[in-house]
Parts: sequence; structure tokens; C-alpha cells
Amino acid sequence: MDPRTAADDIPPLPTVELESSAQPRHAVIWLHGLGADGNDFVPIVEAMFADPGADAAGLPPIRFVFPHAPVRPVTINGGYEMRAWYDIVAQDFSQRREDPAGVRQSARQIEALIARENARGVADERIVLAGFSQGGAVALHTGLRHAHRLAGILALSTYLPLAETLAAEAGAANRDVPIFMAHGRDDGVIPYAFGQRSGELLRAAGYAVDWRAYAVEHGVCLEEVLDIAGWLRGVFGAAARA
Repeated sequence: MDPRTAADDIPPLPTVELESSAQPRHAVIWLHGLGADGNDFVPIVEAMFADPGADAAGLPPIRFVFPHAPVRPVTINGGYEMRAWYDIVAQDFSQRREDPAGVRQSARQIEALIARENARGVADERIVLAGFSQGGAVALHTGLRHAHRLAGILALSTYLPLAETLAAEAGAANRDVPIFMAHGRDDGVIPYAFGQRSGELLRAAGYAVDWRAYAVEHGVCLEEVLDIAGWLRGVFGAAARA
């Protein structure tokens, strides 16, 4: 069953939205990291479109949707409540860190945002799911299981959650979806090697992963922003030609 048709009592996510120009027919749903909110990546996107004459390096009109994660207790932070896509139950990267129920609940909420874009005239194949850190984990989880072809998945400073269930749950339509994964070599929050293993796992499973490394900690640098803009131009150009 398409998760968007399931009857859920999960409330819709509040969002911040930014349109690069009028009547967008492409969308990026961009998930923030732990403890942040939907405003976190607005300045990054605004930087992409700072020069109107440059047409953002050839990008089409895009609606950027930045949802706010629900507020929930986070175990590794002593149960302190903050915006989080799921609970993180362990610091140790050698064991499961993510709460599976929270990951799946967030995935259903992102599916609802995809359906809302469909209702506004944006087809699945013109939608990119993006996210940073915890948000990137949910973007990967949701996008790889989505029932309809997406334009791409953008996963920054993150890892693949619930990896052991992917083979059984993967959406056939997105087995060759373009995936941009980027990680800082000096990341002290999600170690570079841990993120890299997720990229290698996906490649071994046949996914098209474009892996990028940057001289940055747990964040995004200018070089990365420029590479993201170029990647978006490529995947949205392919979507427009389809």
C-alpha cells in the first residue's frame, strides 16, 4: 500500500516555504537536523538564489518546503524535549541509535508532504527529498521506500537508518534514483567513516550514490552548496526531459 493512503492520526507538519520564482513545478522537501527547525536551511537556499541574474545556475522554479520536526524527548540528551525526527537511544555507533517507530512515523509525515505537493501540481518525479543529519536519515529512509519515482535524494552529514529492512521494503520505482551524499571529514557528531559505510552499503545494493567529502565538521560549506546546486540542476533537468 502507498503510505500516503494509510489512515493516520499523525498531525500534519508545520512548514516554512520558499519559492525561487512564480508557479514552481519542482519541489525540494528539506529536513533539518536534531534540535533545529525548518528555518535552519532557508539561508542556504537563499544563498543559491542570491543573484537573480544568474538564474541559480540554471535551476528551474522550485518550491522549497522546510518542515518542522515534532517536539519529543531525546534519550541521549537526558530526555530533554526538542525538535527531532526520532528518538536517539544510544551514543555508540556500533549499536542501533535510532528509534524505529519514530523513523517510520516521520516517514509517513513526509509522505503526506509529498502528497500535498502532488495536489499543488508537482509530480513525484519532480520532487527531491533532502535532509541534514537526522533529517537526512529520514530523507534516505523515506525516499528509498517511496512507491513512485522521485527526482532524487539529497542526504547531508548523515547515515542510513534501519538498513537491515531496506532490501525487503525498498520501492522498485527508486532503485536507480540519483542519491547525493555529502559528509564532512572532520564531523564529530556523525563520524565520517560511519556515513561513508552507509554510502558503500547503498552502492553495494546497486544504488546510484554520488559521494562527496568536504573539509568541514558537522555542517555545510560553500563548496558543498555549489555542488548541491549543480546536482539539483542535473536531476531536475532529467525530470523535465522525462
